[in-house]
Amino acid sequence: MSFSAERLRTLLGLADTELFLDVCVMEDRGSYIVERLRFRTPRNGAEIRGFLTRPPVNDGPRPAILYAHAHGGRYEIGANELLDGRPALLSPPGPVLAEHGFVTLCIDMPTFGERSIVRESAATKAALWYGGTLFGQMLSEQQAALTWLSMRDDVDPARIGMTGISMGATLSYFLAALDPRIAAIAHLCCYADFATLVATGAHDLHGHYLTIPGLLTETSTGEIAGLVAPRPQLICVGLDDPLTPPQAVERAHAATRAAYRAAGAERNLSLVAEPGIGHVETPTMRDAVLAFFSHHLGAPVSG
Repeated sequence: MSFSAERLRTLLGLADTELFLDVCVMEDRGSYIVERLRFRTPRNGAEIRGFLTRPPVNDGPRPAILYAHAHGGRYEIGANELLDGRPALLSPPGPVLAEHGFVTLCIDMPTFGERSIVRESAATKAALWYGGTLFGQMLSEQQAALTWLSMRDDVDPARIGMTGISMGATLSYFLAALDPRIAAIAHLCCYADFATLVATGAHDLHGHYLTIPGLLTETSTGEIAGLVAPRPQLICVGLDDPLTPPQAVERAHAATRAAYRAAGAERNLSLVAEPGIGHVETPTMRDAVLAFFSHHLGAPVSG
């Protein structure tokens, strides 16, 4: 029997999580609106900060994006990435996505942003000792954010995509593999075959959060990304990025492409692989992502 989303859920130690909104403060920035959000989780009482950007005019249910922030060792950034960006990005994604018609939500992941008081290594160990994983906790919170986003009056739940760079990229294709409510994904700078990274030692560039016991004895990252089929998926990588070396990208892409071919949806899988580019977003990637979501989620591209 082939590897399944349910088996992935078990390996991750994924637990159901809910987010309840406690605070929402709106800020009009002219070309877009910012909502500063505070959620709580009844499971452990944690408070989670979030930001949402949206067009200034509420003219009916819109397509939406769940945006997962990156790692980069910058624990202080977290969800601020949506509004303020980070060095690896061309510009903050929230305003751009709002100006292109999308409602976009980003929340702090454990050990990041306002939650950085807890160290990543400590959170990883605690999760493993209790039979879970820190990555599983991240994914369960992203899934809860997806549920909350889909229930907004200004969001069309059938047109929700997900994107992110680096750690946010990995969160995107893992969550889409687990949750069919995500209609399309576009991810940047973190798609590679993990076994190949282990063979070259490049796997140690990843954070502790991505420790998933037994993962590579049962599956591969390319196969996990293949679980997203037949839904549209855009993969963007730089071939001089140590996290996405050509051999690791090619091996992962072969597995993902095989899954899309088996689903009769190979046309829904796209790869942008740029030579001479490291772990950064490029204008080519930005344009590809905006065109991809505009096409697959039905938002017009503004001029």
